[in-house]
Amino acid sequence: MKRSQREAEESNRRIGRRTLIMGGAQALFAGVLALRMRQLQVTQAAEFRLLAEENRINIRLIPPARGILYDRQGHVIAENDQNYRIVIVREDAGDPEQALARLTRLVQLDDETVERALKEIRRHSPFVPVTIADRMRWEEVASVAVNAPVLPGIAPEVGQSRHYPMGPDFAHIVGYVGPVSDYDLSKLEDPDPLLQIPRFQIGKTGVEAKEEELLRGKAGTRRIEVNAAGRVIRELDRIDGQPGSDLQLTIDAGLQNFMQARLGEESAAAVVLDLQHGDVLGIASSPSFDPNKFVQGISVADYRALTETPFRPLSNKAVQGAYPPGSTFKLVTALAALEAGVITPDETVWCPGFLKLGDRRFHCWRRGGHGHVNLTESLQQSCDVYYYDIGQRVGIDNIAAMARKLGLGVHHDLPLSAVGEGLAPDRAWKRARYGQDWQVGDTLNASIGQGYVLATPLQLAVMSARIATGRAVTPRLLRSIDGVEQPSGAGAPLDIKPVNLERIRKGMDAVVNSRRGTGRRSRVVADGMAMAGKTGTSQVRNITAAERAAGVFRNEDLPWERRDHALFVAFAPVEAPRVAIAVVVEHGGGGSAVAAPIARDLTLRALYGRVPPGDAYPESDRWEAERRLRDLPLRDPGSRSSGGRGRA
Repeated sequence: MKRSQREAEESNRRIGRRTLIMGGAQALFAGVLALRMRQLQVTQAAEFRLLAEENRINIRLIPPARGILYDRQGHVIAENDQNYRIVIVREDAGDPEQALARLTRLVQLDDETVERALKEIRRHSPFVPVTIADRMRWEEVASVAVNAPVLPGIAPEVGQSRHYPMGPDFAHIVGYVGPVSDYDLSKLEDPDPLLQIPRFQIGKTGVEAKEEELLRGKAGTRRIEVNAAGRVIRELDRIDGQPGSDLQLTIDAGLQNFMQARLGEESAAAVVLDLQHGDVLGIASSPSFDPNKFVQGISVADYRALTETPFRPLSNKAVQGAYPPGSTFKLVTALAALEAGVITPDETVWCPGFLKLGDRRFHCWRRGGHGHVNLTESLQQSCDVYYYDIGQRVGIDNIAAMARKLGLGVHHDLPLSAVGEGLAPDRAWKRARYGQDWQVGDTLNASIGQGYVLATPLQLAVMSARIATGRAVTPRLLRSIDGVEQPSGAGAPLDIKPVNLERIRKGMDAVVNSRRGTGRRSRVVADGMAMAGKTGTSQVRNITAAERAAGVFRNEDLPWERRDHALFVAFAPVEAPRVAIAVVVEHGGGGSAVAAPIARDLTLRALYGRVPPGDAYPESDRWEAERRLRDLPLRDPGSRSSGGRGRA
């Protein structure tokens, strides 16, 4: 009996201990839970309230309208066209492949378009709208809208697309836009959130790329209520963004069209500068291409056609092409010698057809030589030996310094892709570049624009402009931003004696307007329109002694890539210069025969403001000039003027 009582008491004690332990554990758990609830509800209440609000309200970006580009007359050269596109939202569409298969029964989509859409769908969140195709016809959009019940997740939208009404005329200047790529994003430390929008377009080349931040504008925002899956429930409010800035270029669209048409299918470049403000009136590179193809998505075949031709249509030769300037560089050598006082205008140099340096002969282009020539005659007849002689006397460092003073071998800051610096070499450059001393033979080659010397057509036009005005004319491409005039490029007076500049101008006048001038066939006979210039022919091959003895091959007998470059620089009118010009025709042959006639037509078009009249040409050339100008494929830029269009 006593044993049973003891067992009962022991059992009660065990139950009491268990109860105490369980009660303590429960009390501890309740205490921890209470502390955590207090932390969540009191200490972190504000933080979680904010998180809950952010989960409920999302902010979406509204792409701004891209800025419009105009020429100097107000003609639109880059605009935003309203276009219809079809988008898909993956979370609403279910299986994207099946959804696209149903869509292709209604609208025609090639395999490349479908694959691109599927790739973008996989890259983005399920609720992000992805563009399948844009620039759709109204009939296609209407068909999609009517069949919406059987196309879940697919819907038509109205958007904006960049359009270039002047097509190839402005391709190298304006450039084009295209979708943001991973490469584009990798170049930016802090990319604009706009760039994360699928297929958002940014400038890829030309002004579109260089002035991207101005043209892009600022994004707007809209606050939307979304559910847990991110689907939009309703729009709460909207703040419109800031459209991109409108830019007016200095280019004259009519002249630009004329320049592209006149260069035709030549691999060539030309630049026309206004001498009052340094405005780039026209800057043409040929052949060109249609930038609209890149906006729409260029086909593999079209892109291959642009990249596999030796004429390099995608390259802007006017600012990227660096060419030996040939005899056009003699203007630099002559001016350097005059400024250094090593020659006088009346001093003559004897030209027997070559200059001997050691056991090597440096030949003149005229095999029999020019005899005694002074400064004006040396420019007029483009005597090489004269410049070999004075080049040795003045030295390469003085020549290079004068070249840079006239705008060669320096970077001109234009909002264009890959603007080249050219090269005005001197002793220090060769030592740094090759670890070698400069040789006298290097100076002789440089004095006639061969050897290491390189210049772009833009730089040659600047050189001509500075000689014509005596000012440090700087090329300007942006005339105004949102109506605000940009700084003039008129430039301050050059540190060159005016009398020496006048002597060079006299020589350029003789090149075109004297009986023995190399550019006489391209003279202008209209009153007050006379042109002064300098021809140039730069070699791209070495002429061997054997070839010289047997007779130098004519350019037309050589393969295209081994022919000389043809160059011409000019200003006009002679008495009161208004424009400066440079023309380079790759492998075109002689500058007087090929580049000078083009330069004359472009100069007259710039001066007259219209297709030049026949009576501006000599009678011997008038009929051919009229026929040539009549056959040019010109367009009227006024047919797509800015009047009344505004923003799309």
